[in-house]
Amino acid sequence: MPFDLAGPSLVAAVLAALVIGISKTGISGLGALSAAVFALVLPTRESTAAVLLLLIVADVVAIAIYRRDANWRLLRHLLPAIIPGLLVGALILNFSDNTLLRRWIGALFIVSVVIQLVVAWRRADQDLAAAPAMHPAISWLTGGAAGVATMTANAAGPIVTVYLIASRVDKRQFLGTMAWFTFIGNLLKVPLSFGVGLMGPGTFALALLLAPAVLIGTWLGARLVKRINQQWFNRVVLGTSLIAAIALLVS
Repeated sequence: MPFDLAGPSLVAAVLAALVIGISKTGISGLGALSAAVFALVLPTRESTAAVLLLLIVADVVAIAIYRRDANWRLLRHLLPAIIPGLLVGALILNFSDNTLLRRWIGALFIVSVVIQLVVAWRRADQDLAAAPAMHPAISWLTGGAAGVATMTANAAGPIVTVYLIASRVDKRQFLGTMAWFTFIGNLLKVPLSFGVGLMGPGTFALALLLAPAVLIGTWLGARLVKRINQQWFNRVVLGTSLIAAIALLVS
């Protein structure tokens, strides 16, 4: 069994893989929860590479479903800054142990939730059409921070969520834009993960083992998103990010 997973740890990993699929096609914030579970049941550094392969599988399905819903104007503003962010994240991974990395991931999630709550509070009285254009500096900071977060924790979701909620996109545009952003970012991360020694036979074996659960999750998520309204969608995204952060900080 890859990484000596057995018993409750294996069950937790399968459920976390299921949640990855749901997060990609349904409730994006659940991705933070799955990242936290993997960081708890696997060696934290190695878990980032194992989860990366599962995320790419789910990204492909999400793009197929929401390919026409992405907001490319926002993506063009976000994507250029992701590369320097990924390089910084690779350096952090190279010099961090498992305990420090868990704390880092948890802190990222807490900061993201706080920012999202502030954004939601300040813009609660605005409709979708009233959202102002983002300043280029905000787009670059968001893209760069997302690059660091996704390289170290597969956790770009909470940070990009701040940007997308502030941009007042609806839930389908949210999912389509997030799918393309994370897919491109995850592909860029593969050579960097090899470079810092995180990809190995156990990583690929675990991905093959858990890929079916991811695919089932994408099917569930695509159906779930049709049954949740925009307000509850945003609340679930925030709530699951907070749960993930607390789990990592107290572990």
